[in-house]
Amino acid sequence: MKQEQQAESGAAQSGTVQSSTAQSSAVQSIAVLGSTGSIGTQALDVARERGWQVAALAAGRNLELLEAQVREFRPGLVSVQENVLGEARARLSGLGAQVIADPSEVAAQRADVVVNAMSGLIGLAPTRAALEAGQAVALATKEAMVTAAHLMWQAAAVGGGRVVPVDSEHTGMFQCLTGEDMADVAELILTASGGPFRLGPDDLSGVTPAQALRHPSWSMGPKVTLDSATLLNKGLEVMECASLYGLPLSQVGVVVHPQSIVHAAVRYRDGSLKAQFGPTDMRLPIAYAIDAAPTGMQRPGDVRGARRGPEVASHGSWPLLGDWEFRAPDLRRFPCLELAYRAGNAGGLAPVVLNAADEIAVDAFLAGQIGFMDIPRLIERLLDETPAGELTWDSLNEADAWARVRARELCAHGLSNSTGSGVRA
Repeated sequence: MKQEQQAESGAAQSGTVQSSTAQSSAVQSIAVLGSTGSIGTQALDVARERGWQVAALAAGRNLELLEAQVREFRPGLVSVQENVLGEARARLSGLGAQVIADPSEVAAQRADVVVNAMSGLIGLAPTRAALEAGQAVALATKEAMVTAAHLMWQAAAVGGGRVVPVDSEHTGMFQCLTGEDMADVAELILTASGGPFRLGPDDLSGVTPAQALRHPSWSMGPKVTLDSATLLNKGLEVMECASLYGLPLSQVGVVVHPQSIVHAAVRYRDGSLKAQFGPTDMRLPIAYAIDAAPTGMQRPGDVRGARRGPEVASHGSWPLLGDWEFRAPDLRRFPCLELAYRAGNAGGLAPVVLNAADEIAVDAFLAGQIGFMDIPRLIERLLDETPAGELTWDSLNEADAWARVRARELCAHGLSNSTGSGVRA
């Protein structure tokens, strides 16, 4: 077994993307972080369908749903937010689970695959803990690869952990790259639904939170849905894609595809295009990521094929019918996409600041504190003020804290009056 792993590692270092070795991933147990969120609950749907054991769960404060999950799956370890720990211990007493307030301990708990579905920067520490513990990680926390990619790859190198992304676009890209040589890749192409405002209005300054949360294709949490409406989510995915597959941002493109059927495509140097497409059901990419994680990536572009599990949610008869459209993104109406490229090209602490500024801006917009177009305006203002510095775990936390304070300050004092600079078109 060890010799097989060494042989696989050597092949990956040569730049060859590995095809399946006909070995089933044989996943039997998973741990789920963010179990009460959208991705977490769908990961448990897959676990239920596949009959996997759920070894551990981590959630926040939704104890009613967490209790139902514990009663059904009987994990041995459960983590909750510190401020509800006492209530959780009382509520889950007698169900056989140790209840703690440390998702990183759950991430390091032995399981065949750790699904990290924690949204935001709070998901970084558990991802690091899992990789340093040698775990196979199905990663839905995009912030890990957006803000701290080289730190995450260092953690994988230290502990032997592996990563396969959960996002439909990045899992689709992973499948497109299987069996190919990274040296032959000319462009990675991510598709975007275009969100609720792809057809209008031309002026987005007056749109409401209710309109922005009405995604036409996907059922997601409010943060991701709002980011999809501004196309910042696609910008984060561009940055994540470059980090996962080891290519510069100039080789990662975006096309708007309203049907959301094609999730990703790769253009090769001979002009050939290879796409991954399927139903808009996150349980499919979640299932694939879990199947592939045990032989997943230990360095950028280290893509290996994996045996697939049985049919997910009766999608085996999904009809291949209909019209598919593709168009270029409108950077004038959606400047957040260009701002993400700017942050990714700047590197250093800029991606951390972009992420923090967006989180504060989204909350402020949903609370009615700022307008929709103030979101890119705030992000651009923070990028203009981003301090120089090398990315380390300490500087990441410092930059994140500074950006959040600064963003809240700008929101509170009237962003439109204080920026003095427009958003680039």
